[in-house]
Amino acid sequence: MGEIFSPGKLMLTSEYFAIDGALVLAVPTRLGQEFSFEEKNDEKSLIFWEAYHQNKLWLKAVIDYKNWQILETNIISSAEFILKTLKNVQNLSETKFKDNFTYHLTTNLQFPADYGLGSSSTLMNNLAEWAQVNPFYLNTISLGGSGYDIAVAKEKSAVLYQSVPEIKYEKVDFNPSFKNELIFIHLNQKQDSREGINFYKSKKKSQKLVDEFSNLTRNILVCNELENFSELMLIHEQKISNFLEIPAVKAKFFADCPVFVKSLGAWGGDFVMSSKFDGFKDYFWGKDFTTIFEWSDLINL
Repeated sequence: MGEIFSPGKLMLTSEYFAIDGALVLAVPTRLGQEFSFEEKNDEKSLIFWEAYHQNKLWLKAVIDYKNWQILETNIISSAEFILKTLKNVQNLSETKFKDNFTYHLTTNLQFPADYGLGSSSTLMNNLAEWAQVNPFYLNTISLGGSGYDIAVAKEKSAVLYQSVPEIKYEKVDFNPSFKNELIFIHLNQKQDSREGINFYKSKKKSQKLVDEFSNLTRNILVCNELENFSELMLIHEQKISNFLEIPAVKAKFFADCPVFVKSLGAWGGDFVMSSKFDGFKDYFWGKDFTTIFEWSDLINL
């Protein structure tokens, strides 16, 4: 029996524009996904897959990987995704699913699935580490996306990430002096990232605009004052709002909020970032947004 862990992630800058090569700043979360594995040499060529959400069984599947058939499952669509992904693992790996072994593979997502902290990317990174394959390539052929979340899961660190013209990233020290003033609020729903990305892709964009987000990311990384950081966040939100031609989250839900509110990731769901002010908990609770994390509760840096 072996175990692997990958942290979740939060994308702080360049949402959507990451696809076109804008520089991204992303950070790891305390919560992530565990992956445990056991292999038996019994000549049966079976995979017993169990996926737990916060220690409660969510998905169960038995897969014949000689013929790539689902023999048993409780959620067919999710089992089909797992089958496709594991088939990709077989094609990429030199050792896994080759020798008629039986595999008992178990995952446990430590955060609610609607948090948007990377249930799929942590899975891809865990599988890639286990099978000793390239996690970015496995992610690309199984899921798609820019891959920044794989870099965070792999490095377990804050990263600066760029996907175009080729994937490159570096671990960075993101430890703002005002971090204990930052808060993260869940919007009580999970945004469909693919839907948001498709909408973004349908709109024409310029390299100049992509470069503007890269510059914002660089400035945010080295920012030392909350006031300046807040200003940069507001500029970032307004640029994306203008481009997408949809209201920013502050205009939509928090127009009377006295501080900045910034979307993190696909607009319309998951988490937003803000900063503390007098009565901030009562303010957000009064709008039925009751899941509020401080930096030290959520971010693993």
